[in-house]
Amino acid sequence: MDATAIGNFLAPVNALLNLTSTIALIVAFVFIKQGKREAHGRTMLVAVGTSALFLVFYLTRFALTGTHRFAGEGMAKTVYLTILFSHMILAAAVVPLVLRMLYLAKKERHADHKKLGRVAYPIWLYVSVTGLVVYLMLYQIYGYLPEV
Repeated sequence: MDATAIGNFLAPVNALLNLTSTIALIVAFVFIKQGKREAHGRTMLVAVGTSALFLVFYLTRFALTGTHRFAGEGMAKTVYLTILFSHMILAAAVVPLVLRMLYLAKKERHADHKKLGRVAYPIWLYVSVTGLVVYLMLYQIYGYLPEV
């Protein structure tokens, strides 16, 4: 398998990891609203694990194949780039928030964890969902252009 084939294999794997993380985040939210702390904690570990694995696979894919130029034009390109840039900025911002949340949960500082969660959760959910949208637009709907 060459680098391009590995990159093409990793792209849908990453989308599946994003989808899994998205579902885990939503389910964990429901659990905590129901007062099921242990179930919430286990489900959040799934979200953290799948997000971490996504990051490893994404960096691997990026190292192998680099960036891809979006093939769509006009409004589609504007929408794609807007989603992509907001996704990238918030993805970088959410990492320290998630690490802090894990620390607070481990130390059983539930009030601080809950307070930070009100900020971190919507950002993380946005990043997971927009990751799926970026994948669909880039690999399934419009495609990408070969580098010249």
